[in-house]
Amino acid sequence: MKKVLNLAIVFTLTTFFVSCSNNENEVTTGNLTVDFIGLEELGSDFVYEGWLIVNGSPVSTGTFTSITFPQTYTVGISDLQTATKFVLSIEPAIDSDPAPAATKILAGDFLENSASVNSDNIVVDANGAIKTLGASWGKYILATPTDDDNTNEASGIWFLDNSSSPTIAGLGLPTLTAGWKYEGWVVLGGTPVSTGTFTSAEEADNNATTSPFKGTKGNGPGYPGEDYLMGSVAEIDFPTDLKGATVVISVEPSPDNSVAPFTLKPLAHMVPADAINHTVIDMEAGPIAILSGTVTR
Repeated sequence: MKKVLNLAIVFTLTTFFVSCSNNENEVTTGNLTVDFIGLEELGSDFVYEGWLIVNGSPVSTGTFTSITFPQTYTVGISDLQTATKFVLSIEPAIDSDPAPAATKILAGDFLENSASVNSDNIVVDANGAIKTLGASWGKYILATPTDDDNTNEASGIWFLDNSSSPTIAGLGLPTLTAGWKYEGWVVLGGTPVSTGTFTSAEEADNNATTSPFKGTKGNGPGYPGEDYLMGSVAEIDFPTDLKGATVVISVEPSPDNSVAPFTLKPLAHMVPADAINHTVIDMEAGPIAILSGTVTR
């Protein structure tokens, strides 16, 4: 009987130590490496945050501000192995909300151990007619419809097409998801000056009634654009001549803490020196229409 008890004790102790050994050697975390192209610094008020989508729910992989890549993060092995998608968002630096913000900038599905991510997957509404920012097109005219002076027509820009009747929208842009908006810009004296923000090219922009630059005869033609008739910017007094200036359409996070254009700029064009007022001018592809990268686990 004593021998049997001793054997039982030995078996129990052996089982205990094997169990402890197995638990100690169990892998509980893994590495997630991200390598993104085209991101820009966000300033002190915002950070980037990565998310694994696990069983339909977001799991944070951590925040970062550096735009030097690749970067590697340690995350729970179960979440890492079962995640089906990666999403990158822009978050307030001081953030009491544990959920991702609406400003999601990159996304992509995992295929085995890697995910190819890009901005079109998450910034562009998949239900819209135009599926990518790279497919955007634009037209504009020089005109100043908010005053009665016909000698300063080159001091206003409006994104419309008046080449036939009736006048129609001059921008073909994808519908954006929540958390994003478009903004027009004119670069004057090296300084980007906003023409206003908008979500629909078929309507006036958000500052149509409050612009400090427009004239006193109404708010414009009901499309995005701006008259630069009052005040000054970058030591340039208005009215001015926009010929030779660069015109840009950017995609901006909302809310937006920067007075400068965001990195996504699907359309741009330098106004020709011989541009004719009230005549349609075609825009060209901008410098950055898509952001991309790779996530590996």
